[in-house]
Amino acid sequence: MALAVAAAVDRDAGGRQTRYRRQQGVRAMTIPKDLVAASATPIVLAILRRTDSYGYAIIQKVREVSENRLAWTDGMLYPVLHRLEAGGLLVSYWQTAATGRKRKYYHLTDAGAEELERQQEHWSVVHSALRRLTEARQRLDESSETGERDV
Repeated sequence: MALAVAAAVDRDAGGRQTRYRRQQGVRAMTIPKDLVAASATPIVLAILRRTDSYGYAIIQKVREVSENRLAWTDGMLYPVLHRLEAGGLLVSYWQTAATGRKRKYYHLTDAGAEELERQQEHWSVVHSALRRLTEARQRLDESSETGERDV
């Protein structure tokens, strides 16, 4: 079965072009690099909190949990894994798969679990602030539609 994919161009809040494609009714957007970079650490730590994993499987898990809206590459992931390992948040070990192929697995350390908790708190604050601002804007829009004013 072929998927219908339509490329389109949109503008972000700053007027910059953003490209996205529609695939099976889901808008797959290009997430800005700074947001991808900022979210990489907590996403990797959260994945490894559940179970040890290796690079390719982490990339696939990110695609799965983001409903294909985040598409990481190994060139993006491995520097993050190495930085987290150097910082003591992960440890790695080699394991041979059933196919005979050796894979480098990553395991979350206690320090990594603590860092994940900190990161989750930070993201919760950001998400909450954005939600409140969005809700305030919606209330303002609704009140202007009905002619009401907050005094």
